Amino acid sequence: MDEPTTLRIDRREDRTWVTLDRHAARNAIDAAMVAELHRLCDELQDEPKVLVVTGGADGVFAGGADVGELLARRSKEALVGINLRLFERIRALPMPTVAAVDGWALGGGAELAYACDLRVGTTRAKFGQPEPQLGILAGAGATFRLIRLLGESLTKQMLLAGRTLEAHEALRFGLLSEVAEPEQLFATVDALIDRMLAGSAKALRLTKLAVDAPADAHPNVDLLAQAVLFEDIEKFDRMTAFLGRRRARQAQRG
Repeated sequence: MDEPTTLRIDRREDRTWVTLDRHAARNAIDAAMVAELHRLCDELQDEPKVLVVTGGADGVFAGGADVGELLARRSKEALVGINLRLFERIRALPMPTVAAVDGWALGGGAELAYACDLRVGTTRAKFGQPEPQLGILAGAGATFRLIRLLGESLTKQMLLAGRTLEAHEALRFGLLSEVAEPEQLFATVDALIDRMLAGSAKALRLTKLAVDAPADAHPNVDLLAQAVLFEDIEKFDRMTAFLGRRRARQAQRG
């Protein structure tokens, strides 16, 4: 497999960090990056791990889709949903995904962050959707993801009135789960992942499936997922260990 030209990939035992690496173009998402991210999705579907997407810690996450490529696209390409289909794949990956956002996340770059399960930002993180200024709409997920994340009023402020959300606002409204100083971003994300992976990987996967299931799939999807987990050996091991620790504490208290 060819080495990626637009990404830097750090494959660890239990997580994969991918850094968007088109800094001269403010990490604009071009066709090459889309193709390379699809290949990474193939890998993470075959060998599921937590995925972290970042632009690094130098003040830019992603400045949107590559405008030079957008200019050449016509209705045929719009209907294919080039970026939208990629972000849908990232959203559907088996294990949780985290966007580590330092600085600007604009347009398609912001939509990439919305597609992740969780977002951690630095104090200089900013989210914006300037698409109408270019004569288009935010067509890679913002119109339906943001309304779930932020509600109708704030979504319309961003999509129609050009409101930018800065880090403290994004944290207050729940778009960001945590905010750190730029030099602490990666450690903060790794600590978040450590907390997630302290639990059962299978339980994480099935919880993500249940949370993302359509409303009319509940409660059946929850019942089926729980039925699978109730037969899993890790459930027995973890619950037995929990009860053992509780009995030991009770014995110590006398």
